[in-house]
Amino acid sequence: MARDPDTIQREIEQARTALVATLDELSERANPQKLVEQGKSSVLEVLSRPQVKYTLIAVGAVVGFALVRKLFR
Repeated sequence: MARDPDTIQREIEQARTALVATLDELSERANPQKLVEQGKSSVLEVLSRPQVKYTLIAVGAVVGFALVRKLFR
């Protein structure tokens, strides 16, 4: 069964339009700058939690104390 050339052309144009939209969306999602900003904001969000902040301060203090003690021995 032969298809009408106008129908085929219309389907090709629809497929092309869908492909362009998909490629635009993928390029937006894979934008390195956007990925860096998302990663940075999520890390800052985690670090702003009091439990994490105070734990890191305590670990830093212990490591700093150990380094100072080792230097002066």
